Amino acid sequence: MIGKFLITLVVVLIAYAVLRARWRDADAPLDDAQSQCLPGTPFTVRPMMRLAAALLVAIMTVGSALYLLLDWLDARAVVQVQVINANTGQITPYESRRGAIDGRRFTTLDGREIRLADVERMMVLPAAADRP
Repeated sequence: MIGKFLITLVVVLIAYAVLRARWRDADAPLDDAQSQCLPGTPFTVRPMMRLAAALLVAIMTVGSALYLLLDWLDARAVVQVQVINANTGQITPYESRRGAIDGRRFTTLDGREIRLADVERMMVLPAAADRP
């Protein structure tokens, strides 16, 4: 989870560094030969482009943070896990966090690690308090 956040942070910082370098180059004074080669864009385009770039970076940062927060909250949700023995039909209920379920094993709220046998099946349901 922290890896996703760090990757997002690195990408945002690299994008900011690239934009900052471009802004510095755009602010450098031009000599007559360079100014004649530029297309005839109005001077007000540069501040608008800076604002658009900064706004885009801000939206991406907020969106990434929101995505990470929602993913973390979903992984912390408590669910009821029913382990069903396919041979006998016996159902054993457990409670776990959604993020603690990993394939054929999971960790319960009280810290027990459960590994399913080949004849067992797992059913994940909302927590008992959440069901109608």
